[in-house]
Amino acid sequence: MRVMRAHLERVGRFDPARRRARMRAAFDPAAFRLIEEEGHFLGCVAVVDHPCHREIHSFYLEPRAQGRGLGRVVLDAILAERPGRPVRLEVLKESPAARFYERAGFHLTGEAEYDLLYEWPGRHPA
Repeated sequence: MRVMRAHLERVGRFDPARRRARMRAAFDPAAFRLIEEEGHFLGCVAVVDHPCHREIHSFYLEPRAQGRGLGRVVLDAILAERPGRPVRLEVLKESPAARFYERAGFHLTGEAEYDLLYEWPGRHPA
């Protein structure tokens, strides 16, 4: 909630109970990965494999870890795991994360009420 609060408030969507319920509903221990640096917890990300694509969700970095390139290192590692497979994700409208994903090669494919839908097309291994 620390990471998303300001963004959710900006679009009139901050509700702690709703946020906790969404995180609990999406939590799958097999999909979630912790992001640590030198033994310190800095965030998490979930990666889910579907038959024709991968999905990234719940990619959160503590504010103190943002802006240092760590998010890009984590994202690049995920994309490199299955380079030929497309990756999809949703980004809250007006979130600075949209620019992050666009710089990484994701393309806007649609829009929902509160989210932007993105896809990374995948690259064929050399």
